[in-house]
Amino acid sequence: MSEPRTLSGGCHCGRVRFEVQASLDRVISCNCSICTKAGWLAAFAPAASFTLLSGEDSLAEYQFNKMRAHHKFCTHCGIKPFSRGKGPDGSDMVVINVRCIDDIDLGALTLTPFDGKNLL
Repeated sequence: MSEPRTLSGGCHCGRVRFEVQASLDRVISCNCSICTKAGWLAAFAPAASFTLLSGEDSLAEYQFNKMRAHHKFCTHCGIKPFSRGKGPDGSDMVVINVRCIDDIDLGALTLTPFDGKNLL
């Protein structure tokens, strides 16, 4: 596993910008309805390693099903750069939409499939 590094990213229009200390060793490609429809590739990081640099006032939130994840999206361009929630151990986590990381080379990543479609 590689060491976490500083990654920067944001939404399409640039109003929402973030930095996160994260490793991209495990990038999840989930087949649930929200991930497939939004094109999410997910990387997980502790909430303490995430900094929202700008755009708090441009964010809205969407929740569904068990209302555990707080999916954030830009109210101007509609892009969903991250969500907030809890890890399996109850710790605060941030899920980064890897497609929103600046200059990301998606072809260099190893994707881990996840069957979120069939979770109960």
